[in-house]
Amino acid sequence: MAFIDETVFHQLLHWHHFYDKSTLAVGLVSDGLFHAGGFIAMVAGLFLLADAHRRGGFVPKRWWCGLLLGAGGFQLYDGIVQHKLLGLHQIRYHVTIWPYDWTWNVIALIMILAGVLLMKGEAGIVRSSLLRSDARPAD
Repeated sequence: MAFIDETVFHQLLHWHHFYDKSTLAVGLVSDGLFHAGGFIAMVAGLFLLADAHRRGGFVPKRWWCGLLLGAGGFQLYDGIVQHKLLGLHQIRYHVTIWPYDWTWNVIALIMILAGVLLMKGEAGIVRSSLLRSDARPAD
């Protein structure tokens, strides 16, 4: 989720930087550090995924649950802690902010709820082998 946030909102739309309470240069450096941290986390996650796959322990349903819970959790943390409590940045400036805040946090809650429902097997979509916990890894 950090990559999507940084790429879309920071680089493409230029809505904000990771840290907006200083100069543009500081904002760009903060974006670079944020992007580097997200990249390191992604590479570490890919190593863990490859190891789980190699050991025969990769379960697609758990991966989807983790993806949804992690992305939703990050987005909710970002929307509440970074945007509101710490005031590092807003989603957007010079507009009425509450529709953006509500949309951001509601999408986060939907991802978290989808992850929980999928984990509990109540998502109604577990017929797909990608989302079943009893699906066998590909050989």
